[in-house]
Amino acid sequence: MRITAAQYSCSSRGNRLAFGQGLIGTLGEQHRKQRKMLNPVFSTAHMREMIPIFYDVGHKLRGTLLKKVKKGPQEIDVLYWMSRTALELIGQSGIGYSFDDLTEERPPHEYATCYKRFVPASFKFFFIRNYFLSTFVKIGTPRFRRFIVDILPSRSVRELKNIIDIMHDTSVMIYQSKKKAIAEGDATLAEQIGRGKDIMSILMRANMSASAEDSLTEDEVIGQMSTLTAAATDTTSNALARILHILAQNQDAQERLLQEISEAKEAAAQFDYDQLISLPYLDAICRETLRLYSPVSMIPKTARKDTVLPLSNPIKGLDGSEIREIPIPANTNVIVGIMASNRNPELWGPDSYEWKPERWLKPLPDAVSHAHLPGVYSNLMTFLGGGRACIGFKFSQLEMKVILSLLIESFRFSLPDKGIYWQMFNVATPTVLNTGESRSQLPLIVERI
Repeated sequence: MRITAAQYSCSSRGNRLAFGQGLIGTLGEQHRKQRKMLNPVFSTAHMREMIPIFYDVGHKLRGTLLKKVKKGPQEIDVLYWMSRTALELIGQSGIGYSFDDLTEERPPHEYATCYKRFVPASFKFFFIRNYFLSTFVKIGTPRFRRFIVDILPSRSVRELKNIIDIMHDTSVMIYQSKKKAIAEGDATLAEQIGRGKDIMSILMRANMSASAEDSLTEDEVIGQMSTLTAAATDTTSNALARILHILAQNQDAQERLLQEISEAKEAAAQFDYDQLISLPYLDAICRETLRLYSPVSMIPKTARKDTVLPLSNPIKGLDGSEIREIPIPANTNVIVGIMASNRNPELWGPDSYEWKPERWLKPLPDAVSHAHLPGVYSNLMTFLGGGRACIGFKFSQLEMKVILSLLIESFRFSLPDKGIYWQMFNVATPTVLNTGESRSQLPLIVERI
């Protein structure tokens, strides 16, 4: 089944209320204008500029873990540290702000705490969001709707409102600080977190010089901050945690990756952009993990106009006729099954449900290339495709490779004597069997090499 993303769009009303007028909260021409402004920020040239920031964060993480295993192997909740690291990575390189010094002594930033609470808090309103939100947002003015929310006695409503307020107020504070630094000149901006190379600094400067028809409003720019954080934190952290879990299960693969990194490091103390992306086995591990274990397994879409969904293989109707396409009326909800595409045996072969990074070290099956999958990354739907594909997929890949290269050359990861399984929430999340705890966690034995 093939879906053209230009024909479908996410339900954006809830995202707009939570994250503002960023990419995931806008539709149509407004969304296209934002992508046009943001696309150059995610270019290869800018990715090269971000490598030093990624390494600064990665070295902090490695330093803390080295302290924890100083006296020998320790069981460490890897997900906890990957979550903190991912937030700091997008904080420094994305919005030019430090949320976390990645030490055990410093408590989590208020923004980080709120972000972690946001998904569980918003999930309580799943039914309301799906069936009543479109009506609610048409009632009165934004000020009137806010007044109604403020007087509602529901504890859950107050909790979600406070979470969103803190996230928004933090974004506004960062925006005003950055706006002031830009006005004072490059020297002041270079003294800030991100050194003026972060995504928001680049975006704000480009926006100031853009034409009136291409420029974004202040609310749209502020909306990108929460959008970047929401899109880049849990997905990247959980993908990193998944890779480390798999490597702990596959010691031969972990050893082979260590050998590749060690041999490449003989020529350079620290990888630059080109060296990092040219490590074939590291790249294969990332691609195969994102193929088999996409952090997000399905995406809801809503048809904005009448369209037709072509089928890659015909199906037989109740009357025995052959059906090759399905008409989709406007406002029809569609679930895009990412896993169904990424694991399709007809495309990837009979071993499609097995983790085999070696498949990426040779040409892919002809069926994959002939399928013309719309995904923007490696014939996969992991980052979606079309006009609403993940704009930061290269950014995410680079983050993962920097952190993995630093961790694998310094530590050996192995499994504890505990049952670990992954729950399919909005983002696949690990937890431990039979502990009586519901919190997300990934305990692994970490040993210094």
